[in-house]
Amino acid sequence: MIKGLAITPPIIGRISIGRVIEKNGKRLPEKDDQFTVTTQIQSKDGWLLHPLDEQLRKDAPGNKLRAIPVRMLFNDPDLNLRAEYSLFDRQTGRPLCVGDGELCRRQTSEGWEHLPCPGPDQCDIGKQGGCKPYARLSVRIGDDEDLGVFVFRTTGYNSIRTLTARLRYYHAISGGLLATLPLCLRLRGKSTTQSHRTPIYYVDLTTPDDARLSVAIAQAKRDAERLATEGLIQDSLDEAARAGFGAAAFEVSEEEGLEAVDEFISEAAEIEDTGRRKTPHQCGLSEKLAQRLQPEI
Repeated sequence: MIKGLAITPPIIGRISIGRVIEKNGKRLPEKDDQFTVTTQIQSKDGWLLHPLDEQLRKDAPGNKLRAIPVRMLFNDPDLNLRAEYSLFDRQTGRPLCVGDGELCRRQTSEGWEHLPCPGPDQCDIGKQGGCKPYARLSVRIGDDEDLGVFVFRTTGYNSIRTLTARLRYYHAISGGLLATLPLCLRLRGKSTTQSHRTPIYYVDLTTPDDARLSVAIAQAKRDAERLATEGLIQDSLDEAARAGFGAAAFEVSEEEGLEAVDEFISEAAEIEDTGRRKTPHQCGLSEKLAQRLQPEI
């Protein structure tokens, strides 16, 4: 096997709650109040819709897709939701610094180093902008694909916090049977002082409307026993995924990094979100990282 290459679940599509549009010659994120399920093929007009998008909308009220029935691929919550503080080079998409709030891997003039990670708000580099929580939730939709997943990507604290809690709680209360537990990805809205009372949307994870938690757990146990009888070994799948994620210093490729920058972290996107343009000391971050990075940060 190739060394230094992260082996991640096969991606067959995307789940988003917005899109990137051209506006005044710049690519900007346009927020939405519904899910969109797309393929991995992108044209000049955006990502091409996956056939499942139309199927799921047939039963959606008002044709607004705000709930998607899903299943997890793994029992381990941390394998289904991968979340880290991430700083990308905005030109190449290459990760420059990735941390978990305690330790980080950062590009310095001496190469890659392991350094303390206090989080974006307490880090001198993070304060200059661009370092955000970046999460990827992998889910299965339907039964056509055995190990393929659709990925929902986000830099939103609300979605990351909610999904992390739900996955850990469901894992605990079901006895670790996340992979067979019927679940539903839901879009929720709320308004805050920071949002100036306008709705902001985030993603939640629940059991289906037609199944109480106790019923869903009972079904998960039956399905887990049936699959084990048929010869499927879920623990081995989790272990293989764990080893694959750990095979490289960074899980995110430059290609995905560019997509993340384009959708979430570009300078144009941040101006659109905050109404503020960056100050001079916030520019040229990749060059500053290469030239000076203090280990005590």
